[in-house]
Amino acid sequence: MIAQMVPVRDHFKVLLFSAMAHYWISSMAHFYLAGQLFLLLLSKSSLSVRAATHLSQNPHIPSLVPHTPLALSRSHFSAKAQLDFTTHCNESCYHKIEDIDKEHLTEQLAFETLYSDGSRTLTNVNLEDDDADSNISPAVSIKRKPKLLFSPHKRTRRQIYGADGRFNIRGDHFLLDYPFSTAVRISTGCTGVLVSQQHVLTAAHCVHDGKDYVKGARKLRVGFLIPPSVNNTKEDLKKPLVRWVRVRRTRVPKGWIQGPQDVSMDYDYALLELRWPHRRPFMRLAVAPSSNDLAGKRIHFSGFDSDRPGELVYRFCPVEDESNDLIYQHCDARPGASGSGVYGRVWDNVLERWERKVIGIFSGHQWLEINGESRDYNVAVRFTPLKFAQICYWVHGNKADCNQY
Repeated sequence: MIAQMVPVRDHFKVLLFSAMAHYWISSMAHFYLAGQLFLLLLSKSSLSVRAATHLSQNPHIPSLVPHTPLALSRSHFSAKAQLDFTTHCNESCYHKIEDIDKEHLTEQLAFETLYSDGSRTLTNVNLEDDDADSNISPAVSIKRKPKLLFSPHKRTRRQIYGADGRFNIRGDHFLLDYPFSTAVRISTGCTGVLVSQQHVLTAAHCVHDGKDYVKGARKLRVGFLIPPSVNNTKEDLKKPLVRWVRVRRTRVPKGWIQGPQDVSMDYDYALLELRWPHRRPFMRLAVAPSSNDLAGKRIHFSGFDSDRPGELVYRFCPVEDESNDLIYQHCDARPGASGSGVYGRVWDNVLERWERKVIGIFSGHQWLEINGESRDYNVAVRFTPLKFAQICYWVHGNKADCNQY
C-alpha cells in the first residue's frame, strides 16, 4: 500500500507546486503594478515638499460670449471613424511661430452642436478680453504649433516604444475607484473621460473627420464598465460588462471642422452630453501647465486599446516635448485609446496639495521631420486657457463658472 501511494503523493506535490507557481506569477504581476502605483504615491509625497519652490500663478481665463445658434443642414453621417489617427509635420511647421489675431481665434473657437435627432447648429463666439492673444500660451513661453498635414506616405507606426509599459486594470477595487472609474467607452471605438455628472470629453476625430460626422455619431453612446462581481452573470466572469447610455448632444470646435486635409490635432477634442446624469466620480479640468509644473513631469491616461479587447488599460510616462497646443510623449498606446483623458498631478494653490486634473486629450501619432531626421511621438491635445474657457462653457453653459479653475 505504501509503495502504491508514493506516485499519488508525488503527483499531488506536482499539482500543488504548479498551483503555487501559478499563484506566485499572478501575484508578482499584481505586486509589480502595485509597486509602480506605490512609487507614484511616493513621488507625490516627495514632490509636495518642493511644491512651494515652483508655485506658478494660475493663468487668467478669458470669457467666451456666445452668439445665437444658427441652424445648419442635417448631417449626412458619411464619414468613417479613423481610430489610428496620424499626422505629419515638417521642420518649418514645427518651428514656425504663427501670429494669430483675435478674429482668427474667435473663428476657431466657434463650435457645432449635433443633436440626437440629427439636426445641428453653429454657435459663433466673441472673446471678452481685449488682450486675448496673451491667453494663447500657458504660464511659460512655448513655441506655437501651427496646423498639421496628413503624411503623404505610410510608415510603420511605433505606438509601442520599447517594452510595453501598459497595465490592465482589473478587479472591482480598481475599476470602480477613482481615477480609473472616470474612463468610459465611446461606441465609435474610442475612449472618453468623465468631466462632469453628465459630460464626457473625447477626441473630435472619433465623431467627425473634419468634413462630416462619422456614421456611428447618429446614435452615439457612452459605455460604463460594470465589473463581473456587480453584473451577477455566470458567463465570462473574467471580463466586465458595459452599460451603454445614449448621447443627447455633441459639440465640436470649428477649429477641427475644416475638411479632412486640413484637420489639426490642435483642436482634436469634442464634448458629449449624456441623456441622464451618472453617479460615478469625474475628473476636473485644468489649463495645462508646463511639464516642469507637473508632479514628476508625468502624464497618465487610461483607455480601451484595441489590442486588449474588453480591458481598461492604464499607462504613464514623462512628457518629452510640448508646444502651445500639443503634448509630445512616448506613452505606449494603440488605436482605441484615442479620446482618453490625459491627466497630471497639478498643484492646487487653494487646497495646497497635488490634484489629478485633465489637462489634455490623447489624439494619436505624429511624424516630425526635423533636420532631415524622422521623429515619431504619441500626441495629446493641450488645454490652453482659451480651450479651457470653451470646454468649460460647454459643460456649465455660463461664463460665471469658468473664470478660474
